[in-house]
Amino acid sequence: MRPTQILGVGKYRHLKLTTKDVGRGFYKGNRTGAMGRHTKYGGYIIEWSKVRTYVVPQNLSESKVRMPDHCYIYNVLHLTPFVSREVRSEPGDYKGLAKGPQDPYFYVEQWKRYNGVD
Repeated sequence: MRPTQILGVGKYRHLKLTTKDVGRGFYKGNRTGAMGRHTKYGGYIIEWSKVRTYVVPQNLSESKVRMPDHCYIYNVLHLTPFVSREVRSEPGDYKGLAKGPQDPYFYVEQWKRYNGVD
């Protein structure tokens, strides 16, 4: 992948790119490391000892998961979320606050309530 052209000029070019500097489609990864090495002729050699493998838990086929209808790879299971879909979040009570939960007064009051007064 390449960074956008505007980021490639000037002194900004020498700074490390982050995911917040560019738009969607740029994935830098987080301490992922290289899976191989470049050759002097422009090729790339994958070092299989560095490739990550994920172990499937035992008895996964017996768990409460279902196979999706559109799945074309065998033995691929659709895992369910950790939290049930019947659980609904309760909306907060922000009456009288201009910015709702982003109001600085609300933040200070919450801090005093849970941490005590300094």
